[in-house]
Parts: sequence; C-alpha cells; structure tokens
Amino acid sequence: EYRAAGKSARLLGGKVITGFAPVTDPATLARLTPDAKKHVLVFDLRKNGVTDFGELTSRGFSRPSRPAHLELFAFGQPMTLARWPNRGRFNHITGVTKPEKDEWGAEQGALTGGFNYEGDSPRRWKPSEDVWVHGYWAYDWANSYERVSRLDADKRVVETAPPHGVYNFKVGQRFYFLNVLEELDEPGEYYVDRATGLLYFWPPAPLKADSAVVSVLSQPLVTLNEAKDVTLRGFTLEATRGNGVEINGGDHVRIAGCVVRNIGDWGVVVNGGTHHTIADCDVSATGDGGVQISGGDRKTLSPANHQVLNNHIHHYGRWSRSYQAGVNASGVGIRVAHNLIHDAPHNGILYGGNEITLEYNEIHSVCLETGDAGAIYTGRDYTYRGNQIRYNFIHHIGGLGMGTMGIYMDDNVSGHLIQGNVLWETTRAVFLGGGRDFTVDNNLFVDCRPSVALDGRGLDKNPVWHNQIYQTMKGELEAMNWRKPPYSTRYPELATLVPYLEKEDGVPPENNVVTNNLSSGGEWLDITWHAKPENVTAKNNWVGADPGFVNRAMGDFRLKPNSPALSSGYQPIPFEKIGPQRDADRPVVPKRSLVWGRLTASRPLMATGGEVTLTLTNLGSAVATGRVTLLVSPEGAGAVEGSPTLAYSLKPEETVRRSFPVRPAAGVTHLEVAEVRAGEYSSRSHVELDLPK
Repeated sequence: EYRAAGKSARLLGGKVITGFAPVTDPATLARLTPDAKKHVLVFDLRKNGVTDFGELTSRGFSRPSRPAHLELFAFGQPMTLARWPNRGRFNHITGVTKPEKDEWGAEQGALTGGFNYEGDSPRRWKPSEDVWVHGYWAYDWANSYERVSRLDADKRVVETAPPHGVYNFKVGQRFYFLNVLEELDEPGEYYVDRATGLLYFWPPAPLKADSAVVSVLSQPLVTLNEAKDVTLRGFTLEATRGNGVEINGGDHVRIAGCVVRNIGDWGVVVNGGTHHTIADCDVSATGDGGVQISGGDRKTLSPANHQVLNNHIHHYGRWSRSYQAGVNASGVGIRVAHNLIHDAPHNGILYGGNEITLEYNEIHSVCLETGDAGAIYTGRDYTYRGNQIRYNFIHHIGGLGMGTMGIYMDDNVSGHLIQGNVLWETTRAVFLGGGRDFTVDNNLFVDCRPSVALDGRGLDKNPVWHNQIYQTMKGELEAMNWRKPPYSTRYPELATLVPYLEKEDGVPPENNVVTNNLSSGGEWLDITWHAKPENVTAKNNWVGADPGFVNRAMGDFRLKPNSPALSSGYQPIPFEKIGPQRDADRPVVPKRSLVWGRLTASRPLMATGGEVTLTLTNLGSAVATGRVTLLVSPEGAGAVEGSPTLAYSLKPEETVRRSFPVRPAAGVTHLEVAEVRAGEYSSRSHVELDLPK
C-alpha cells in the first residue's frame, strides 16, 4: 500500500508559477479591450522553464482521447481559455455555404464548406492560424473542437480544417470561438501566445505565491501496469494534461480516498484486469469524464468484478463535453454504487455490456449543455443483458432541444431490470427507446413528464432505423455468438428475436412489464411512435397527486404511515442507502449543493410584451451563493427590460423570485436562465416567446 504520510500528499503534473506582471507591450495592449488593459497580466513561460505548450486538438464526440494543451489553474480551479461569446453563452449558425442533404434527407451544410454566424467581434481580431471553434454542429449530443482554416469577418463566414466537425453544419446550432487574445475580456480567462511563450491572464482575485499552476505533464500522474494487490490511498493528484490514474491489467488494485482534480483527460482509467476498486475518491474538473472502467470477457461472460464505490464526481467534461460520463463502465461484471455525480454537460453514467449493476447513486445537474441525452444511458445492442439499475436518485437534470431523460434505454437496447429508482423533475424519466424485455418495477416518479415512455422505433421503415437493427445490431448479436451458450442459456429471451430478424420487417417493443410504481404529479405513461398499449403490461401502479410525502418540496419522498400508496404494492425506498456513505476513507459525506432555477411566464407573452418570473430554490443542505443571468436568444436582441442578472444567497429550502418585464423585439425566439458555475456549466430553463419574429 502507498499512503500519504500526513493528511495528504500532492502529486502535481504542473508547475507553480509566480511573477505575473502588467502588460506593457503597445501592440498587445492595442488588441485588448479597454477594461482588460487594466487587469490582464503577462508571464513569460519560456524564461521560467516551460517550453512545451502542447496543442489544441480536434477532440469531442467520436474523437480519440488525447492529452490536453497547457492549461492554467488558479485558486484550485480551471481557468477559461479566452473565448467569444463568454462562458455560458453561444453563437449560432445562421447559414451554410455548401448545402447538402443529411441522412434524414434534410438540407444542412457540408463540413467541407463553411457556415455563417452572428455578430461582428471577429472584425477586430488580428489574423491567427490558431483560432478554434467548439460547437454542437448538427445535434445537441455531438460536439467537437475544430481549428479555423478560414475566417471572413466581413461576410461572417467560418471554414474549418480537417477533420472538420461532426455530421453536418445545421442552421441554429450552437458554437463559440476560443483561443483568441482579443477576447480575453473577463476575470478567469487566459491565453497562451505559442510564438512568444507568453501567458496572458486576467486573475479573478489577487494572486498569491501558490495561486497559479500550469499543466506540463502529458502522461498520467500514476500508471499501474499488470499490478497486483496494490492500494493508493489519500493522495491529491492534479494538473496533468493526461489521465490522473491509469490501471492496465492486473488484479486487486484499489484507489481509495484520493482527490483527483484539474486533469486534462480522465480522472481514473481502468483497462481490463480483475477486482479493481475506485472508492471514496473526489474527482472533479476533468477534461474528459470522471472514471472510465472496463473489464471482463463479453463472449464468455466472464466478469471483471470491478467496483466504483462511494465517490464524489462532479464538474467533469470540461473539454470533450459529450459522452464523457461521471462513470463510463463497459464489459462484464462491474458494480457502480453509492456515488454522488453532478454538474456536467452530458451523461452521469454511461455503460455497455453485461451483468453491470448501477445502484444507490445520486445524480443531479447533468446533461446541462446537451439534448437527447440521459443521466443514465446505454443503447443500440440487443446483447446488453443482465444489467440492473436499482435504487438510484436522479433529479433536476438539464436538457436542450429534444430534452433529456433520467434513465435512457436508447435505440432498441433491451432486457434490463429498472427497479426502486427515484426520479424527480425529469422529462421522460424512464425512456424505453424501442426495446424489449424490460421490467420497470417499484420506482418512484415525482413531477416527471412522463414517468415512463415507450416507443416502437424498431418498426420504423426509415433506413436509419432499419439499418440500425439489421446491420449494426444484428452484427453485434453474431459477434457474441448469441444462438449458443452462454448467451442462449443465460438470456433465453433472445430467442424471441429470431422470427423478426429473419423477416427484416422490423422488431416490435414486446414483453415490457411496468408494475408497482408510484407516479405523483407530471404525467404517467406515454406510448408512441409505432408502439401499442399491448406492448406493455402495466399493473398495480399508483398514480395520483399526493401520496403523502414527508417533504415534497425538498425531495424527502418518504411516505407518511397513512399514505394510500402503501396499499398498492409499492414498497418504500431505502433512501438512507442512496449516495455516498460514511466510512474510514470518507469520514465526511459530501453535502448536496443544488440551486435550481425555473423561468415561467406570469401572463401570456403576446405581441405587446408581458412578464416572466425567475424562481430560484436552494435544494441543497448548506447556504448557497451565486448569480444567474437571464439570456435572450439570439443574444443582444433586447427583449428584456432592466438588469438581467440576479445575485442570490439562499439558506436550505429558501426560495427567491424576481419578475422581469419583456417587450417585443424582432428576432427573439426565447428566454432562458443560466447559472455559470465553476468551469463552464449552466443550468437552463426556457420560456418560448410569442413575440414578433
């Protein structure tokens, strides 16, 4: 066992830097805004021994994980690479230069062409070969960073260098520019001039001797290859451009009670091996996800027996913002339990494989920047069987565009047990996306819209869905040799697929059981898109307004002794077991930190204008302070009167409301409330405006 000698030992993959000075170079000052000239400082990296600045790379959806560039961390937090628009805001694609049809037949823009944008800030930028854009180019679940190969600021046209983007350029989709010195215009932003080796920074507070660190190391801070019976306990690992800890092969490795933060890639990565455990760790501010863990043999169904237990994972996905989960588990025989996961742009838990158990986790404030996403997500494989999702508490997740789901069984994945979960304030709380053989039992749904949703996309004749089943998913079945043991004996329900796969006429969502659930508020059951009521056996479910919760407003969903739901077959949830538990490596359990904002129209917003009300509630267990901003889309359209920013300091259970007058403004489509937190995440609530377009 390797243990910190004192309370903690720090493994630093970066260099502490001191000696920032005011900017005096006239040419540089001319590029800064008037306010920035007063605050931006400069530091000579080369003169202080830092000569490798790394490179920005095209990372994101479907892109390989690569070491990050040199990053700046100050006061224990990641700083923001200078960008436009600033944190919490996006620009939008307003047109394309090379139209083409996408896979659905809709007209979008070819990635080899360019796209148009809003605004004129780029007109004052000095030409640069290292300006980048980050965007959700076609879909709200697929992002990437791309280098700008051509920028015509007069015509507002951007073209990107290969590999370009993801899917297509779609009008209305979100993006922003980054790595632009001229846009270093607010506290917390920085920029590295790679030609001169100068680091420019607007500190968010006065700097002290150890306030600032730049990442230098491009490898993991700790690598364990084929290690056996090794424990790493009580360390703080931070400021590497690569992974925090990487475990390859081996047996019985345990990472316990460690703090892994300010990491360029993943916090902890486990590749193969058996009986590895990541427990009682705090993982935050990673460039990719929190814990990535794989193992086991899917063909033989031999388990890895890995565990991810009792961790606090938050504010991850700083760079690769989609499909970078708090926990990403793949393989056979992995348990993910008692974790608190929150504040991320996309998934909370992402997984694929067999005999995976997800239980007693609390997940909130995820999917804050994406749409068509799930707090817990898997999809597109009939062989993912034997998985259990039990006793998780999922609440207050974000979502743009198509919205988000609590437990998302996407693209015809099938054969899961979903039992005893608590879902609060989510859309499509349990979404069965075309799949079969599900058991949804004894779950608690509060103010979900709807509680359970089922569709029959596997019957759709569109080539996208047809090919997904008869090429992709059929191929995955054959790869697992599914007609023979162990699959044929372990999962006998797979045999019911045979007639549908032979006829190629689609696969219906059959044999789904929904029993003993409690649904309060919101909506209950939605059966749509080729699915039929006979595809679901729904019985012994209690659906009503008030089952007698102890404290509904604060999420105490224990039932009072006289609750009518107790006679329906529903069994009370063991709430005390959900989330991190106190033990030797976690003597203090992390407190929930959650202020949730909701934006509502207090009267109809017609052509003459109206009023919107912002409601903020502290659902956490400690005093919370911060600020929220009322955003207008498109930005700067001027529909909101008065100050759009509201600072708050709220005690637990405290609520504050503020109303904003709204007037007609050409082009305005909606308002949203956004809270910029540590990093770049924002909680959003939308109000669509019925105002003149």
